[in-house]
Amino acid sequence: MPNVVTLLDPKSLDRNPDNPRLIFRQEDLDSLQQSISDQGILVPLTVFKEGKGYRILDGERRWRCATKLGLNRVPVIIQPKPERLQNIMMMFAIHHARKDWDPLPTALKLQDLECEFEKQHGRLPSEGQLAGLASLSRGEVRRLKKLLRLPASYRQELLRELDKPRSEQILTVDHVLEATTAANLLRKRAIVDEKTEDALRRAIIEKFRSRVINNTVAPRKLARLARAVARDEVPLRTAQRVVHRLISENDYDIDSAFRDSVEQVDFEHGVEQLAGRLEAAIEEHEHRKYKVSSALEKRLKDLLTSIRRLLAA
Repeated sequence: MPNVVTLLDPKSLDRNPDNPRLIFRQEDLDSLQQSISDQGILVPLTVFKEGKGYRILDGERRWRCATKLGLNRVPVIIQPKPERLQNIMMMFAIHHARKDWDPLPTALKLQDLECEFEKQHGRLPSEGQLAGLASLSRGEVRRLKKLLRLPASYRQELLRELDKPRSEQILTVDHVLEATTAANLLRKRAIVDEKTEDALRRAIIEKFRSRVINNTVAPRKLARLARAVARDEVPLRTAQRVVHRLISENDYDIDSAFRDSVEQVDFEHGVEQLAGRLEAAIEEHEHRKYKVSSALEKRLKDLLTSIRRLLAA
């Protein structure tokens, strides 16, 4: 039986507390409000009965705009009232295709979904089950869970950023995650302690804000620094010195820290690997008893000259 569209007073509707969308940007609402003013609400809201009124499953932005425009009727489709677990699942499923969903509010609602599942089943859902419940991929679930592990102060900072108009937003979830991952890797390698780890994360985030760092994945170079220290290719003191500069010097960026610590070692490691492969190729050439062509002979003599010059320097 097809869904029946009913007209209801917007005042009888209320938002759904389980909606993972927490941020409603004013510029988006203004655009939608103008569209509704010109053409009306073209897609009915989906609601369910709750007490003396109705709760919204889909259409909170349309409802907000209708209320602001003073409309006395909006088209709705009334669905049976779901249980809370089902309600959260439906909210995820209905809104999953929305590209303007913000990751952090979604992560907070994912936590509610996980808790509600635990209440009903006496255990936490597996990663695969949680992904299915939320209509998300496992990769999306893992990323959202990383956000939930951020200190509360950083989550609040990101929510405040989301309240700003898009044109004024600088800091993103990815900035904070990349800074967190980089600082954590350095602590795991005992390059920084817990206090310095957070100071480094804060410094990287502030450099993103000031655009001293303008490449979101730049902090990944610090992972290469951590590996270089672990391989005894970069002294621990050198790594700690560049970390201190990242924290204390406002204009010192990650590219500079990389250049001052890992870049030479990293480049030499690449040359060493190439030299090893060339040596193996020459030995194989000799083993096969191939004749050395004039072109190869010239290239090898040029290479020998370059090697002698490098070693002499």
